[in-house]
Amino acid sequence: MFIGHFAPAFVAAAVSPQRPRLATMFVAAQLVDWGFFSLALVGTEHMRIDPQASAMVPFDLYDMPYTHSLIGTVIWAAVLLGIVAVWRRDLRLGALAGLVALSHWPLDWLVHVPDLTFDGTPPKLGLGLWNVPWVAIPLELGLTFGAFAYFMRRTRGPAGPPLALAGTMLVFQAVNWFAPHPESAGPFLYLQALLAFAILTIMAMWVGENRWFRKRGGLASSAQ
Repeated sequence: MFIGHFAPAFVAAAVSPQRPRLATMFVAAQLVDWGFFSLALVGTEHMRIDPQASAMVPFDLYDMPYTHSLIGTVIWAAVLLGIVAVWRRDLRLGALAGLVALSHWPLDWLVHVPDLTFDGTPPKLGLGLWNVPWVAIPLELGLTFGAFAYFMRRTRGPAGPPLALAGTMLVFQAVNWFAPHPESAGPFLYLQALLAFAILTIMAMWVGENRWFRKRGGLASSAQ
């Protein structure tokens, strides 16, 4: 799952304290993937390209105990909770960010072939919807844009920034699904993934700075 991970981010930003913290929630949504591709760059976690890995995604994610085990995800989420709570001086916002980070594992479990673990050791887990494209594609799009619609209903501001973000997400997802995949894993692939996350996070910051919560009666909250 790629843009589907941002569904919890849109929901959390729509209910976050004071104003939509969309960039924070976008970081939270892909936090363990930020970790995975960074660790892969230095050779701590590993993947390889295997066209037989699944019908949709040719990634054999055979070694990722620190990021994609359930315990690893809980630790990443707990650390983020603490950082955001201290940085923003808001425990509720930290808890929301932690929950968004934690959501990464069950969302991955839906689509991944068995490559997730509880603690980095077997059994390997994953429902495997990447092998059922007619389910996986509408599921990911439905989650993402259902949550996007909720965010738009809960907030007010110029339509341009969120629509640009949504369009970029669609383009990135189409590339992820349909573009030719590299013949082998390596630094270029890892940096490409990190760049995509960075672009979407910067765009989410732009959106968050131009959206405000709606109050009863349709007025917008300008709390900063």
